[in-house]
Amino acid sequence: METFLTVLLIINALALITVVLLQSGKSAGLSGAITGGAEQLFGKQKARGVDAVLLKSTTVLGIVFFILSVVLAYIY
Repeated sequence: METFLTVLLIINALALITVVLLQSGKSAGLSGAITGGAEQLFGKQKARGVDAVLLKSTTVLGIVFFILSVVLAYIY
């Protein structure tokens, strides 16, 4: 059980890192470089939709990360 939860926590952490890096910041860092051309092609509404999905994904992954961390700390 511990091994399964640890592997799940590592996968969740990698997914959380990826989602955070894909979000556009105020300076439009990595996400702006990747989706810059697509934003011009599909319009601004599409970009706002992608940012909303990434924001919700970050929230869910963060909550799951917190819960897994607490459960693993309790088990150990």
